[in-house]
Amino acid sequence: MTTIVNLGVKIPTFVSKKELKEAVKDLTQQEGKTLKDLSLVFTDDDYLLEVNKQYLNHDYFTDVITFDYSSFPEVSGDVMISLDRVKDNAATLNQSFELEFYRVVFHGVLHLCGYKDKTDADAAVMRSKEDFYINRFVSRETNQN
Repeated sequence: MTTIVNLGVKIPTFVSKKELKEAVKDLTQQEGKTLKDLSLVFTDDDYLLEVNKQYLNHDYFTDVITFDYSSFPEVSGDVMISLDRVKDNAATLNQSFELEFYRVVFHGVLHLCGYKDKTDADAAVMRSKEDFYINRFVSRETNQN
């Protein structure tokens, strides 16, 4: 079951909660996992900075924090996303907000599926997976931005 939560922010109008839930369920199935309990939490920089400080001892902004409660092969966890960071990243990368939004969501869920991104090799695999799911679930018009 996937729950979508917004803390202090509005979920972007391009997001269909039903389609987003279906996409993350399909992603987990494609990765050979079973989706159990997933919370997608959308918030702002200030809130995610406090989470980053309190739970990870990191004093900097980030776009996504994933708390993994999975027990193989079931996927469970919280994916917390700063929409402020996603917007800034989109501008910096010259991407649409929509495309970057889905990239970050898929990135967080891929972490719950066991993918890492600390080494260059792991980051390349993660990026390839993100691209695969973006091509699968995000409209071609958005993908061209």
